[in-house]
Amino acid sequence: MGLDVSELEPVSRRSTAEIVADRIRTAIMRGTFPPGTQLGEVELAGRLGVSRGPLREAMQRLVAEGLLRSERHRGLFVRELDADDVLDVYIARTAVERAAALLVLAGDRGAAAVRLTGALGAMEAAARAGDAVALADADHDFHAELVAASGSPRLRRMTDSLLVETRMCLAALQDTGPPAPDLLAEHQILRDAVRDGDEARFVTTLEAHMTDAVTRILAAMPGGASAPGTPPTVPA
Repeated sequence: MGLDVSELEPVSRRSTAEIVADRIRTAIMRGTFPPGTQLGEVELAGRLGVSRGPLREAMQRLVAEGLLRSERHRGLFVRELDADDVLDVYIARTAVERAAALLVLAGDRGAAAVRLTGALGAMEAAARAGDAVALADADHDFHAELVAASGSPRLRRMTDSLLVETRMCLAALQDTGPPAPDLLAEHQILRDAVRDGDEARFVTTLEAHMTDAVTRILAAMPGGASAPGTPPTVPA
């Protein structure tokens, strides 16, 4: 007996829980749900127009990613990042992006440079418009493109999570970033180093970029504290 394909409906490639997790993740990243916010199931399910089953699955995914924390008898809250968390996020990002860059430099550097040039163009447009949020989005995309160009799905998954945590670190600190011309110059150097196959220049610039971010974020935190017992630098 043959199969009547007309009876088949397209299979969604993404589950409802995945889509819901993405939307909550984006809301956390953009500061819609600031650190410490309690997320109520009933209200959130209503706002997203989904049942509580997929919502619970999505929220558990975000707990596993470290973006939400669960308190017994109280519920789920957006994680609050302290100085140690900030330093750890940037140490992890430096390690992941350095590893991705080594794969890129050993592969098709030209294709990677094209991807980074597109992301850099978005950064330049945001800077010209004076849009700090769009500039942060484009900066985020530049680093995501770098890791995606490595071809490693695991590095990409780690980067997706780390970039959300980065935006959590920066959400309330948009005005503390480096001047746009300096930020663009750093990313141009990273792009050029990939294009030219200059590993030393790439790594040196990346480490300086991450260290500067840590220093600025920690200085803007209450009390201007650095991580206890740790200088505000990202280890090489």
